[in-house]
Amino acid sequence: MPEPKTGAPWRSMQLRSGDFSTREEDGERIIEGYFATFDGEYVMGDWGVERIDPHAFDDTLGGDVRALINHDTTLVLGRTTARTLELAVDSHGLFGRIHINGADQDAVNAYERVRRGDVSQCSFGFDILEEKPERLEDGRTRWTILRVKLYEVSVCTFPAYEDTAVVARRKDLDALRARELECWRERMRGTLKKEA
Repeated sequence: MPEPKTGAPWRSMQLRSGDFSTREEDGERIIEGYFATFDGEYVMGDWGVERIDPHAFDDTLGGDVRALINHDTTLVLGRTTARTLELAVDSHGLFGRIHINGADQDAVNAYERVRRGDVSQCSFGFDILEEKPERLEDGRTRWTILRVKLYEVSVCTFPAYEDTAVVARRKDLDALRARELECWRERMRGTLKKEA
């Protein structure tokens, strides 16, 4: 795995989803997979999509990131500073490897649920530090997340993406439309002054 880099400042946390699996290596239980991918778009409703830039995690992997169960801060599976959670970025996305503590029954239970396929999704919590919105030809908006602050990755029964990200993006879209309207008004005022 590549060496982690330094982190970035706080903002309000967002959540997104991905998929993962289990394996055993030298008797150690491991949950691993891609917590985020760069090759797809998250559908935010009929009005927009979101994608993650391949460099969005460049400045955040050196931070103190936790692996949780269902975003519950009392159920910690691993942590980067303890080297029980490893994170790396490759051309496909944000890859994570959680080393399961065999003495922690919550961690073993999570591992077994993933192994059986009862729990098959994951999510990650982050702040958007930099993004680029653009209008698509079909009238929708596409947000490209350029830079994030990563806080946690989670093994999830139901990823929180639908409940949090769509609401946040709806507010972003309303703000974007308000800015576009204000720019249009300014252009119209300038046109009227020139004609006067």
